[in-house]
Amino acid sequence: MSGILWIILVGFVAGLIARWLSPGPNTPGGFILTTVLGIAGAFLATFIGQAIGHYGPNQGAGFITATIGAVVVLFIWNRLVASRVISDPGAK
Repeated sequence: MSGILWIILVGFVAGLIARWLSPGPNTPGGFILTTVLGIAGAFLATFIGQAIGHYGPNQGAGFITATIGAVVVLFIWNRLVASRVISDPGAK
C-alpha cells in the first residue's frame, strides 16, 4: 500500500517538473491533469524499471526516472493532441 502512495506522491511532483521542462501549447492544464500526467509517468517508469531489473518487485520509481516517464507521457499526449486523436481540454 505504501508503494502506491509513494508512486502517487512522486508522480505528482514529477508531473509538475515535466510540465515545467516541456514547454508547448498542448500541455495539460490544471491540478488533476498534472497529477494524472505525473502518476502515469511514475507508473511507466516503475513498470519499465521493474521489467529491466532496475527496481525490485516492491520498489517504485524515484524522482528522476518518474520525471523522465512523465516527460515521455507528456510527449505522447502532445502527439495525440497534434494529430487530433484526442481533443485538447484547454482549447476553446
